[in-house]
Amino acid sequence: MPIVQDMQGDSVGNFSPRNEPMKKTAKSTDWQDLTDEEILQMRVRDLKLQVKGSAVEPLVDQLYGELDATGIGFHPPCYLADEWLCPDKVPIIGIPFFLAHPRLKHIEQKMMFEVEGGTDKSFMKLLRHECGHALNYAYQLYKRTRWRELFGHFSAKYSDSYYYLPYSRRFVMHLKYNYAQSHPDEDFAETFAVWLAPTSRWQQKYNGWPVIKKLRYVDRLMQRIGSHEPVTVVNERPPWSASRMTSTLAAYYDRKRRALGSDWQGFYDDNLIAVFRTRQTDVATQRASDLLRGHRRQIVDSVARWTGHRKYDIHQLVGRLIARCDVLGLYARDSLTDEIIAVTTLVTAIAGNTLRIRRNDRRK
Repeated sequence: MPIVQDMQGDSVGNFSPRNEPMKKTAKSTDWQDLTDEEILQMRVRDLKLQVKGSAVEPLVDQLYGELDATGIGFHPPCYLADEWLCPDKVPIIGIPFFLAHPRLKHIEQKMMFEVEGGTDKSFMKLLRHECGHALNYAYQLYKRTRWRELFGHFSAKYSDSYYYLPYSRRFVMHLKYNYAQSHPDEDFAETFAVWLAPTSRWQQKYNGWPVIKKLRYVDRLMQRIGSHEPVTVVNERPPWSASRMTSTLAAYYDRKRRALGSDWQGFYDDNLIAVFRTRQTDVATQRASDLLRGHRRQIVDSVARWTGHRKYDIHQLVGRLIARCDVLGLYARDSLTDEIIAVTTLVTAIAGNTLRIRRNDRRK
């Protein structure tokens, strides 16, 4: 039996959402029948969302089943929040509210051009990662000497950006952007997620890699703590809960886009539209994405040569622009030289504003 039961809805213990008087823009009943525009004018709290009975409940149950199968009795409580999160040193998991209903996933895709955790596979990868954080906090594993030796100091400051080595074998490969390299706490969460996944075959995949020491440590550690009660328990109302979000969905997405900045998938759409054509014409017959794919190496080499940025980072950036060109349905003019020069200039400008040059004294 689990030591801590999963949360009903998104409250902890006997807490319940506040009933603050505010004029509603739409009734909370039958909102699924409204248009996207009408739903965007609703307050998030009025959607009356909860984990129980939603599309995410079977996946949360799957996580608990995986924990049981490995002998871990603690089931981190899950609730609906504004994003994926595990509050600092609090063993609970926040799941984005828009994943709880297909209509909200559709709106998320429409507004942000992507849905983080929108497939069962990506959902479970993120949920296992957050579970790693929750177990770390529940048992205060970060205080252990061996934990610090393998992962680093938990108290290390987080940064808005981080350097990483794309092909380092000292870290597991799990979430994108080599997220394990961003912070010791993330390193542990990523390592745990790989260890927990039933089909990861981590013993074979990482055999001979330095990171195998971390995976074997997690394996031994989970065997020791699995049947013990957690040191830290949840005695507070979960933060950033969807049940208390008084902003409308439209305001939520406006804030989300501004907060993401250049990380938002559609951030450079206006620039791409300025370079290419939005429809096929007599002088624009080739798909812009095909042009970029065909000249990707040339663009990457040119930008890397003049900016000093890693080819890996520029390659990823060009890949992102290719994906947006596909979504926008852009076409390139037949004068390929002019188009390639324009794209190379655009990528150079983006790289100069968003990428950082790795220092020579970076640890390898």
